[in-house]
Amino acid sequence: MSIGLIEQALRNLRLEKSHLAAVSRRTPKEMNHWFKWLAPGILIKRWLLISVTGFVLTVLGIAIWVGLTPIYRLMWFFSEILELIARILPSYISGPVAVVLGVFLLFWGQTRSFGTITEVLNPGSEQRLIDALMTRRRLNRGPRIVAIGGGTGLSTLLRGLKEYSANITAIVTVADDGGSSGRLRREIGVLPPGDIRNCVAALADEEKLLTELFQYRFNAGDGLSGHSFGNLFLTAMSEITGDLEQAIAASSKVLAVRGRVLPATLSDVRLWAKMADGRWVEGESKIPQAGGKIVEIGCTPEHPPALPAAIRAIEEADFIIMGPGSLYTSVIPNLLVPEIRAAIAKTKVPRIYVCNIMTQPGETDSYTVADHIRAIDRVCGKRLFDAVVVHRRTPSAHTLIRYAQDNSHPVFLDREEVGNLGRRIVAANIMDEDGETGYVRHDHQRLAKVLIRWYGRTHGIKFADDQLTVEG
Repeated sequence: MSIGLIEQALRNLRLEKSHLAAVSRRTPKEMNHWFKWLAPGILIKRWLLISVTGFVLTVLGIAIWVGLTPIYRLMWFFSEILELIARILPSYISGPVAVVLGVFLLFWGQTRSFGTITEVLNPGSEQRLIDALMTRRRLNRGPRIVAIGGGTGLSTLLRGLKEYSANITAIVTVADDGGSSGRLRREIGVLPPGDIRNCVAALADEEKLLTELFQYRFNAGDGLSGHSFGNLFLTAMSEITGDLEQAIAASSKVLAVRGRVLPATLSDVRLWAKMADGRWVEGESKIPQAGGKIVEIGCTPEHPPALPAAIRAIEEADFIIMGPGSLYTSVIPNLLVPEIRAAIAKTKVPRIYVCNIMTQPGETDSYTVADHIRAIDRVCGKRLFDAVVVHRRTPSAHTLIRYAQDNSHPVFLDREEVGNLGRRIVAANIMDEDGETGYVRHDHQRLAKVLIRWYGRTHGIKFADDQLTVEG
């Protein structure tokens, strides 16, 4: 019996020891959590101090108003209590006990208060309120970035940039006339929502779920088959709010989007291209299918008016990014709006173009990096960006074979030609390669990091990163 009791006691001691060890491990973490509230820039300490000061002044004001009678009585009452405690317990015991009890109640009350606030503001989240506040504060202080483009390239870029700033404006082409967007454009007369849908989903807090929802395509139903939910959602919002700009703004509030998504114009823009063999091809979806070399690109109407909010965003930007995406059907269509290219040309902020990794059949066959730059300069008639981001590693043999079957190859970096065009080269490893399918795309995290670091360097901020090479 005695041995059993001893074993039980030893087990209890071990349990208590492990519990104390766990508590000791948690304590620094909890203390670190509380010290975060003292970090500069949270804007909490000053308001707590102001609140306490206001409370004290209110009490003193009431006391003075009634002739200080409550103050005298309160001081007498506390004096009697302190004398009673001092007679029962000596000061070297009662003092520390009162301090410990006060600190315990203070921390307990504040922990429960902030826990309740966190549960109300962000139910089901494991992120602490202070961490959420610090993240929001950091993002709100991020640079004002304008990203210009369309297609999946722009949404990929936005997915990475939103981790560095909440002050992002995506200016998106509205020239799409294929697929679900084209059907809605022809049947209902709305501007094509497809590229905008992708950008809204990319900037949303619940990106994964929202992307799956917006990309969901109906496979049955008279008139619904082939349409994506996101396109129908934005079309319905356009009908309710009156235009696509208001529809995007309303949707962004509902979906907790970091930043803004703006169409380049609200005009019904249709692309056309003149080919080297003299053919005239009209329609964004038909241009890549036509085959041949594009020698001229334009739109109808010839001079579509820009969205005023897009011009303001460019004028107030700290950093402007063009691409990645299809050169002639995603990037250049935005620059066919005269006010947009004029606004970009006037800015003095860093401007950079993200070049595609692979050539695109029907658009950029055999194009080098310099050819991409010349195409943009030819359309705009002026220099709109200072540097170009290029991927500096060759894809695997499996990927090269996969793309060669579609007559696509890596975009060759002709350094001398790019230098002659007056552009700096930012070379980095920014490729995401799918080993199974052989498809490549830009890695959104690496690309965003490279762009933010390059922007930092232009402002004199030094970064130690062997994955980033700036030439020129």
